[in-house]
Amino acid sequence: MFRTKEEITKIFRENGLLVNGEITLNKDKLRKNVIDNLIRTAVFTQDSEIKNYCYFLIRKFANMMGVISSSIHDLYIAKGRGEALEFTVPAINIRCLTYDFARRIFKVALKKNVGAMIFEIAKSEIEYTFQRPIEYISCVLAAAIKEGYEGAVFVQGDHFQFSSKNYFSNQELELENIKNITKEAIEAGFYNIDIDPSTLVDYTKPTLIEQQYHNYINTAKMTDFIRSIQPDGINISVGAEIGHIGGKNSTVEEFEAFMGGFLSNLKSNPGISKISVQTGTAHGGIPLPDGRVASVKLDFNVLDSIGKCAREKYHIAGAVQHGASTLPDELFNNFPKHKTAEIHLATGFQNIMFDYAPEEFREYNFKFIEDNFKSEWKENMTREQFIYKTRKKVFGPLKEKWWNLSESDKNRILDALEAKIEFLFSQLNVFETKSYIDKYINLVKVEYKNNIVLNNKNVDFRSLKFEEGAD
Repeated sequence: MFRTKEEITKIFRENGLLVNGEITLNKDKLRKNVIDNLIRTAVFTQDSEIKNYCYFLIRKFANMMGVISSSIHDLYIAKGRGEALEFTVPAINIRCLTYDFARRIFKVALKKNVGAMIFEIAKSEIEYTFQRPIEYISCVLAAAIKEGYEGAVFVQGDHFQFSSKNYFSNQELELENIKNITKEAIEAGFYNIDIDPSTLVDYTKPTLIEQQYHNYINTAKMTDFIRSIQPDGINISVGAEIGHIGGKNSTVEEFEAFMGGFLSNLKSNPGISKISVQTGTAHGGIPLPDGRVASVKLDFNVLDSIGKCAREKYHIAGAVQHGASTLPDELFNNFPKHKTAEIHLATGFQNIMFDYAPEEFREYNFKFIEDNFKSEWKENMTREQFIYKTRKKVFGPLKEKWWNLSESDKNRILDALEAKIEFLFSQLNVFETKSYIDKYINLVKVEYKNNIVLNNKNVDFRSLKFEEGAD
């Protein structure tokens, strides 16, 4: 890990990355001798100046190498025209080992010529994994550099979700909170944002338009806000949601009510590029008393009907499936068949991490949960259910311990993750999709301004209450 700017300068000179005071590209030396230490320093140094300098350098090298953080908006508008419907874009939430896991994803992408894939992190995950947007995107871009992947890289803010409790206590303050995390993400280079006020839908109201009111009005406000701060030359892909995941299944009528209200209140252009719906799944799956995940009845008719309406009437990509990563393997090849625009995958990867971690280390994580989050252990929960629901919260406070696993232990986890990624990419039909990205996505280089205020305060992880908000 680098300790000072002078040390970075010395290493850069030795590797031909700094010549006559100018940063210069030497791909081989950057990948072999520098990028690993650069990203580790960015993640773990306590010196905010060095941390920010590393973020700046990673973005600088990414742009020089043609690793460009991009918006997937234009591909999704093509889907809205009836093009590129034969594949479903996977959106992958990485909660831990972000750099290493992203490397394996890019490795599969290079082997199978995949371009249609999204790296994402939810608002709730940002908090409990201790990964601010600039750290997350830096890990992803550094992984692309390390593996030699070039072209558009899609990084997404997932479930930038309104808290119903906070919103109905102070609507303007909660809207401002969502604007703040959105602005932070966009400044970091996230050019895909999923706004989620679906938590504000009120099914006690007599009409669909009244039920969806707080959802569509805030989605319109947030879309206008995003358009007002997006970089020149980029239309950020904005996603909306009509059915809170884990609730009742969505209908075409609800979607049309939402879109009518949304479009009548939208002041900017373009609008959203996709719509997330509820089909019968739940975030993270539903743990049974023995720790297994309950099977779900997923209604593909929801994806068919709302997706068709979205494309034909509103000319957007179609429906998005959340809460999918713990579904049975045999279901995944159905999503392209039903023209699903995008699918979100998270908890299944987390499960692999725990399943393949050394037993002693796994139990250390579980003991940490029992010691520090006991207040969340409800009376009707078995130990297995409590651990399953809460174990994701170790990824922040124990982040460095996961990064510092031995190479053999880490590779056992990463090999399993890589195999799962390749399987999912095959089922979602995204092999050979790089040509679609080259066709539809215009690469726009945006420099990291190196002026984001970094929050280096120690976080009391015990105060992070369990929240939904990622698969």
